[in-house]
Amino acid sequence: MATADLALNGGPIPPPHQLDPEWINPALVQGETSYSAVTETVCRVNEVERTSKAWWAAFAISSAFAGLFVALILYLIFTGVGVWGNTSPIFWGFPIVNFVFWVGIGHAGTLISAILYLFRQNWRTSINRFAEAMTIFAVVCAGTFPGIHIGRVWFAYWLFPVPTSHLYMWPNFRSPLLWDVFAVSTYASVSVVFWYMGMIPDLATLRDRATSRVRQIAYAIGSLGWTGSASQWRVYETAYMLLAALAAPLVLSVHTIVSFDFAVSQLPGWHTTIFPPYFVAGAVFSGFAMVITLIVPCREWYGMKNLVTTQHLENICKILLATGTMVGLAYTTEFFIAWYSAAPVERTTFINRMFGLQYWAYWIMFTCNAFIPQIFWWKKARTTPWIMFIVSIFVNIGMWFERYVIVITSQERTHLPSSWQAFSPTWVDIGMLVGSFGLFFTLFLLFLRFLPIVAMAEIKAVMSHEEEHREFHPKIEN
Repeated sequence: MATADLALNGGPIPPPHQLDPEWINPALVQGETSYSAVTETVCRVNEVERTSKAWWAAFAISSAFAGLFVALILYLIFTGVGVWGNTSPIFWGFPIVNFVFWVGIGHAGTLISAILYLFRQNWRTSINRFAEAMTIFAVVCAGTFPGIHIGRVWFAYWLFPVPTSHLYMWPNFRSPLLWDVFAVSTYASVSVVFWYMGMIPDLATLRDRATSRVRQIAYAIGSLGWTGSASQWRVYETAYMLLAALAAPLVLSVHTIVSFDFAVSQLPGWHTTIFPPYFVAGAVFSGFAMVITLIVPCREWYGMKNLVTTQHLENICKILLATGTMVGLAYTTEFFIAWYSAAPVERTTFINRMFGLQYWAYWIMFTCNAFIPQIFWWKKARTTPWIMFIVSIFVNIGMWFERYVIVITSQERTHLPSSWQAFSPTWVDIGMLVGSFGLFFTLFLLFLRFLPIVAMAEIKAVMSHEEEHREFHPKIEN
């Protein structure tokens, strides 16, 4: 009887050195596990001569929305910020909501790439390239909104500490808005370097397999003369480790600083010490949800089920369950602290969130983020791609509404009843939100077409470790 049968039937479990490694830890690569099979599976996505009609259709739709985004930005510049729904006292509307949302989306990339790498979690190898690319494109979308939110876009350089006496206003280093500039720019630069460095061996593989002169030159430039020698691998692995160690603190620092935009203010519902861990957990939550949203269709369309297995998706679902529970706890903690503080304005603010003008947004947020992810307690949900895809869509919706609820409701009802105002987005607000998704998916589709979407070199390294493990722990025969 096999090990799994003994365990299920209540029989004795063999000692650890006799356990079947596939029962303890399922194989990360299934099907044909040769190195050449992995190379063919990944490279055929980029080497196909004629791009599929489905890709062109998706690219046409996404690029149209991206074009709308650019057109609305130009309309904003030539017309003014009055085209938004921002009014007094609601000076932060959709642009800041979208900014915080997209910054959060980018957190999964650094977490999967850096922190899981430092903790030697080999299951990251098949999904890290998706997450890293998603991080870059999400930060591009996020960085657009602070630049256009200042009103006079041609003075965007005022955000930076430029050493000149010709400025009308010096940057305030005590402002978390300036901290955002440093945090997000650092996060973007480190993420780009980390993403690019991980692709160098794979770009060399595409270079060696290229049949056209243009592709050979392009991939040769990208691979930086990589030959795969032992000395190159030694330097590469050391540099990759240092970058991972540098990028890991950014997971906590970036969204913590974003939360300071709210937490250091005096507005009811914002100045709370729970915001830093609350925002970080929410960022990881939304980022992993977007990974599921992207990776489930891609593994189906590109035939990569052997590389991105159900085990990978189940691990992501477990992280979604954990972080979703943290976010739900943060929601309830906020209400408890508002009640425990005995401050009438705080209590009123949170009651207004639940039952006020924007009550529908609050309940969408709470349902999508706190209730729906609890389905992942069931293994059936964690191993069924279409279920996890639907849940990830709801989580993405819920996390956007979380930022909407935080930003809007606290400004609608401030300390002074004479300043109360209702927020209503304009067509430009909605168009920019949709357009930012168009920009994101346009960049992602270009990535799918021209760059390796799975880290071949890292998967092969994991396969070699698994083979050594199998030789050291022989399987138990029936």
